[in-house]
Amino acid sequence: MTWSIVARDRSSGQFGIAIASRVIAVGAMCPMFRDGSGALASQSYTSPVAGDRMLTALAGGIEPAAAMDSALDGDQGHMWRQIHGVDATGKPFAHTGARCIDWCGDWPGDAVSIAGNMLVGPQVLEATVAAWTGGDSRPFADRLLSALEAGQEEGGDKRGRQSAALIVRGTEVHAAVDLRVDEHSDPVAELRRIFDQFWEERRPYLATLPTRENPSGIYDPDEREAFIAAWKTKAAKP
Repeated sequence: MTWSIVARDRSSGQFGIAIASRVIAVGAMCPMFRDGSGALASQSYTSPVAGDRMLTALAGGIEPAAAMDSALDGDQGHMWRQIHGVDATGKPFAHTGARCIDWCGDWPGDAVSIAGNMLVGPQVLEATVAAWTGGDSRPFADRLLSALEAGQEEGGDKRGRQSAALIVRGTEVHAAVDLRVDEHSDPVAELRRIFDQFWEERRPYLATLPTRENPSGIYDPDEREAFIAAWKTKAAKP
């Protein structure tokens, strides 16, 4: 019982998911990505099988509505499921089953889907939506996390707080961001603390990794150290 935001960044083509819940390790089970398909969160009586079937159908060129029908075909628990996300082009989709626990709901936007269940009320989604739509000047990953923070400030999961995750993937083998707080008394705040440190310290290193176009990356120790130092100097300038 969870709420999340799934989006595609139109400028970079990256896909991202920010998610929080009163269950342990929500980031290990609910977020799902696939090249050529898009990204989704399978939550509320989570079904990784339905999520996988959804992504497979999207990869086959099936429109989201028909893909969702295919994903839930034969699933007798479909009324308890909540599955939402965006396809490879950013088109949003959502299924909130009739028996998802209140408060539950979903919201589709431009290359974004926001959904939750067992929340303290609609204000959680409303705040998440407002933060997302008003945050387009932020970097993509920070925008996702800021939207999640806004929902948490309105109460989030009505049972309390336990875990959160932020994942951003592009066309490379490695994720641009892959951070999880699996068990914590204030997981979204802890995720913010880790993210801010990651953004400053780890991003320069990731920029030196091999890529599909440059399978060598920056491997010389001195060259790598100089590259990272230059990155940090540039980032520190006002």
